Amino acid sequence: MIIHNVKVYPSKTHLSKKNQLAWKIAEIASDNAKLNKDAIEMVINRIIDNASVAIASINRRPVISSREMALKHSRKKGATLFGVNSKLKFDCEWAAWSNGTAVRELDFHDTFLAADYSHPGDNIPPLISVAQQNKKSGLDLLRGIITAYEVQVNLVKGICLHKHKIDHIAHLGPSVAAGIGSMLRLNTETTYQAVQQALHTTISTRQSRKGEISSWKAYAPAHAGKLAIEAVDRVMRGEGAPSPIYEGEDSVIARILDGKKALYKVPLPKKNESKKAILETYTKEYSAEYQSQALIDLAKKFKKRLENLNQIKKIDIYTSHHTHYVIGTGANDPQKMDPNASRETLDHSIMYIFAVALEDGTWHHIKSYTKARAKRKSTIKIWKSIQTHEDKKWTRKYHNPNPKKKAFGAKVVITLKNGKKISEQQDRADAHPHGTRPFKRKNYINKFLTLTDNILSKKESNRFLKIVQNLKKLKSGQLDKLNIEVKKSKLKRNLKKGIF
Repeated sequence: MIIHNVKVYPSKTHLSKKNQLAWKIAEIASDNAKLNKDAIEMVINRIIDNASVAIASINRRPVISSREMALKHSRKKGATLFGVNSKLKFDCEWAAWSNGTAVRELDFHDTFLAADYSHPGDNIPPLISVAQQNKKSGLDLLRGIITAYEVQVNLVKGICLHKHKIDHIAHLGPSVAAGIGSMLRLNTETTYQAVQQALHTTISTRQSRKGEISSWKAYAPAHAGKLAIEAVDRVMRGEGAPSPIYEGEDSVIARILDGKKALYKVPLPKKNESKKAILETYTKEYSAEYQSQALIDLAKKFKKRLENLNQIKKIDIYTSHHTHYVIGTGANDPQKMDPNASRETLDHSIMYIFAVALEDGTWHHIKSYTKARAKRKSTIKIWKSIQTHEDKKWTRKYHNPNPKKKAFGAKVVITLKNGKKISEQQDRADAHPHGTRPFKRKNYINKFLTLTDNILSKKESNRFLKIVQNLKKLKSGQLDKLNIEVKKSKLKRNLKKGIF
């Protein structure tokens, strides 16, 4: 790996392309690096994971609406839509929009946390859609996805967006563009321009994840993927982009992030070095914000220790800066303590999540979020008793550069009415790659079977799992087989008229 120093230059100082971050990203996207075997297998795991949560959300309102929009953009030789007959094809950018929304809706796919946040699996829907429309092979797709993960993970390591309340999809636009460039084997110049254009158009604020969180949280990464596809299309036709997008005098860094005196250090592999960043990412066992995964495991342990939850006086959670200020009481969002809050808000409230997991001793992607569940008096009592606190020790663990030592957990102290205190702590979720029971292929398959039960036929389920595990051998034009069909009678519709 090479650590690249990224800073702002005045316009009068000519910064050559080869010294720009976007060019360095484009260089690794257009190289001939050998695909790592473990990375290939992890891509297959994540395609299974994405399919699991997409089918589970197939009839949720945001997904229905995104599908209705995509259905208005048919294309004879286009891409497929989750749930829809695979013989029907649609413009790839609209397929990416719909499929990306389905993947993101339940907040239940993979994550990578470092200087910033990310869900790298958001790269997969736009790449599959473009691959289908362009008749690419399984190996082409693997190459593109591995590159996209590499770019996003390393941008997340080097550049913090959240500090400036910029949404993390600003790292997703460039990674999708780089992944598409790699998959289509575009030259470095074309990918360089696409990365810049994609970043320029995907800057938005974190209000989408603040206060009363709306369905836009599910749409945001799909929107970034769609814009990245369009950026690649434009530059393939010879158009350029704002440049240099990272280092310019009025660039993203200069005007939106740390300013003209900023210095970022972004790691990237050497040219032709195998890309393995996907192996540092991790999926979710539970449908909730990733920083709550270890806390759900902790709550389940407390459930076994506490015979009577009415004995609880208060609960203190000592955790990292990000956990405290994003999903804890440090966010100062009253909505996170409101039983009438949206599902999108509740899955970003560690207070709600811990209370429910403590009472139930389990977690369910639907049952744990129902209105009745959120309004249960006993739950509200525990919920209101919870306070989170930043502990510098946990913040240091969160930012540890060693993947084996990086931790997203907490210490929980439960004070009982008789004054007795019970405490437990856990560094990372049980299902984390360095947890007590890391997710393996069988766990991804079991997640798929569980979430798609009563939605997919056994025949369709078996077909998909067989095809995806044979991804390396899929030839040009066979990637339509990665789609999953649901009986038309089981697909809900939104018949409200829009523009399309």
